[in-house]
Amino acid sequence: MDAVEGEAGDFAVTLVTKPRYIIEDKCTGCTTCVTYCPVQIPDPYNQEISQNKAVHIYFSQAIPLVAYVDDSCLYLKEKKCLICEGVCKTGAIDFTQKPVKREIRVGAIVLSLGMEPFDPRVREEYGYGRLPNVVTSMDYERLLCATGPYGGEILRATDRKHPRKVAWIQCIGSRRVTPGDNSYCSAVCCTYTQKQVILTKDHEPEAECTVFHNDIRSHGKDFERYFQRTQNLPGVRFIRSYASIAGENPDNHNVRIRYATPDDGVKEEEFDLVVLSVGLNPPEHYRRVADRFGIELTQHGFCLTDPKNPMRTHRDGVFVSGCFQGPIDIPESVFSASGAGAQCGEMLDHRRGKLTVERVYPKERDVSAEEPRIGVFVCHCGANIGSVVNVPDTVAYCRTLPGVVFADEQLFSCATNSAKQITDMIQEKGLNRVIVAACSPRTLEPLFRDTLREAGLNPYYFEMANIREHDSWVHSKEKDAATRKAKDIIRMAVARACRLKPLQEFDLPVDKRALVVGGGIAGMTCALSIARQGHPVVLVEREKELGGKARNLHFTLEGLDVQGFLKETVDAVYRHPDIQVLHEATILSVEGYVGNFFTTIRSEKGISRIKHGAAVIAIGADIYRPTEYRYGEDERVLTHFELEDRIARKDEAVLSARSVVMIQCIGCRNEDRNYCSRICCSHAVKNALRLKEIRPDMDIDILFRDMRTYGIREDAYREASDKGVRFIRYEVEDPPQMEVVEDEEGREVLQVTVPDAILGERLALNADIVSLAAAVVPSAATEEIANLFKLGLSPDGFFKEAHVKLRPVDFASDGVYLCGLAHYPKHLTETINQAYGAAGRVLTLLAQDTVVASGSICEVIQSDCISCGACITACTYDAIEFVETPVGKKAWVNPVLCKGDGLCNTKCPTGAIVLKHFTDEALLSQIDAAIAEAA
Repeated sequence: MDAVEGEAGDFAVTLVTKPRYIIEDKCTGCTTCVTYCPVQIPDPYNQEISQNKAVHIYFSQAIPLVAYVDDSCLYLKEKKCLICEGVCKTGAIDFTQKPVKREIRVGAIVLSLGMEPFDPRVREEYGYGRLPNVVTSMDYERLLCATGPYGGEILRATDRKHPRKVAWIQCIGSRRVTPGDNSYCSAVCCTYTQKQVILTKDHEPEAECTVFHNDIRSHGKDFERYFQRTQNLPGVRFIRSYASIAGENPDNHNVRIRYATPDDGVKEEEFDLVVLSVGLNPPEHYRRVADRFGIELTQHGFCLTDPKNPMRTHRDGVFVSGCFQGPIDIPESVFSASGAGAQCGEMLDHRRGKLTVERVYPKERDVSAEEPRIGVFVCHCGANIGSVVNVPDTVAYCRTLPGVVFADEQLFSCATNSAKQITDMIQEKGLNRVIVAACSPRTLEPLFRDTLREAGLNPYYFEMANIREHDSWVHSKEKDAATRKAKDIIRMAVARACRLKPLQEFDLPVDKRALVVGGGIAGMTCALSIARQGHPVVLVEREKELGGKARNLHFTLEGLDVQGFLKETVDAVYRHPDIQVLHEATILSVEGYVGNFFTTIRSEKGISRIKHGAAVIAIGADIYRPTEYRYGEDERVLTHFELEDRIARKDEAVLSARSVVMIQCIGCRNEDRNYCSRICCSHAVKNALRLKEIRPDMDIDILFRDMRTYGIREDAYREASDKGVRFIRYEVEDPPQMEVVEDEEGREVLQVTVPDAILGERLALNADIVSLAAAVVPSAATEEIANLFKLGLSPDGFFKEAHVKLRPVDFASDGVYLCGLAHYPKHLTETINQAYGAAGRVLTLLAQDTVVASGSICEVIQSDCISCGACITACTYDAIEFVETPVGKKAWVNPVLCKGDGLCNTKCPTGAIVLKHFTDEALLSQIDAAIAEAA
């Protein structure tokens, strides 16, 4: 990026493209040049652990999958060699290439610059770069990977042996104010460490894994269960202690770690390998980026944004997403990216569709009369399959199966080069059926079907054999058995593929309106973004007024006046001509399908039947009403939300209090609600800071299990501690106790006792106010809404998204989206991020005139139908009805409404209903194939 000029709606951006010295259109990715190149360099993709060549493909799934020439090339440095030019059969090497400067004109800019892992070399005490068996978590990530330096084997640098005793040290470069470190929490390290521990145990079941940590910050959705899963693995220890690298054993190069525990004091222990769990730095050259784009930065080097809109920078038309907002995890990165796209759409809606080019597929080849010619592609999926299943042996077996004319293995079948190989082989070998033996069809089946269309085949000639979830992941300790099962699964898939028929998909019109259920900050923000892009919105709220839980908030750690922001948002909703608000609303029924829903609502305006193309669920959440600590019996016991409200109202009883005790994790992280409510620790710190601002002499104690002030909120945690707020840890087995007593002055106070692990005694804290961190729980309306829209719920009762990382605002049900607390507890800025993200996803649907409906639907053979109505009763989508025919009343399937779940098919007593693509003939052939081999 060389320069940015202009203003929102009309930017002129100058780009400079470095020479690749490869002609992309000619390079086939064959890597012959790599084989013959004489120059070896440390491989940057593999963290410089292994070697690569001066000419190479950066990594196995690179797009485009073509080589490039590194600056270490002998010709570039000394004008000699040119071996690569001589061996390239396509003439793709071109050393005459120069940097290319070009100007593009755009209306908006999104900065998704990512982050840089913290480099522990800045502090010698970490031992990184000095002790060979001290690696970073990024190094270890590459060691775990099948495309890593040792092909997926975890080996030590000193002796190339498998480490049996591995330690992780948390918070490297994070949560520290020492020079070179970062004061903030990087938010992701605790959970990625747990992932690495699990994968290490998968690689080596006898490995001993130790994690040295401060707080365990499992604040994300399902993270608490993930932590417990890791903690309960045999041979895994979590030790709460600051740990340091004490040195190296010169005899075996083991690393010595010094740490302390309350029971044993200071001790040292040797480990074969030590992993430094490094935090996240701002992207490289962030100051140069800020100067080029005219944006402001935070003190930490991340993009400074508006608390009311965390994707908006201080330059109009420039937005930010992902880790440049601050340290965040993958789901937050994904919905912030979608949200930034939505805000670009608000600016540029008048230009939508002006530059799009319709994709043209080759004419479909009619192969219905041909004998099956099946191609089988077996995926390694990195190490996910390849480390368990013997892929070469499986491929050899596939070649012996009837109907199979081609079989091959692929490292990643979903990679660009693999898709090209499939299309090439279809044309070269005349394939008319394709099987990919890989992962679940849930995620990648659409990609592979599209690959068949690119080759001129009907997409329903594709079959996916799931040898990951159904095999390698569940039989990781039984490699021979897993290989046999992979062969069984593929053999059954081949039998089924022989009986596949071409099916035709059809287009459905898309209604351009949206329904947003829930009038809190999430629902209103989403509705406004959709409406600003030219689509009418009906906003449904069950209460008499808009606002949701934000009505109970007054200030944030970022300094936002929540009530002022809420008023602005509510006013904007009521003023927008394309938003209709229904108060005191109850949804009575939901009918229809993606692009064409009909929702019946009873509200203050009576009964309404609303047609809409998409729906957004933003019904918020509720707050747990504590039964602990005399809540509801003693007016001095409050929740954090009630305390905040009283602080804002300048309640005399609160402001005159000498002491306040806050107790965390009330109603969650227990057997009833096995999750972290995410916001409570920051809420406690926020209230404590505001009380200290008003009364610096007030005694404030926060009793916690793990302080989860993740991200930049760590600075507030430290500020509270500096201002005299005391933080006292307790364990779940011995929670704080409370009773009413008289203090030395004869005042009746609430005395909270809590054990102190260091002193080995219980501390007694007298409090005028006790504030409870009451859990955020699913809304009481969650199950009702889930049933109406046919949506799934998580084990904790929140709505379940289609994919936790890849589709965090989508549901499995097409055309329905999710945002806000209904998804999971989150802070206000995160709610706004996700609300815009949901709006972005809605627009990807509403911006289309049609959507494609699946060809895999049910069909009635009317001559076999006895008009019993069993199918009509079974169908949950109301897709079947009786129609009059020349031979009487018969069942008929509406192809628009049918979801192809096959429930009617199983209920029909005469077999009159056929589910296309899953016919009895195809399924029975799979069973026969399984039984035949067993026999």
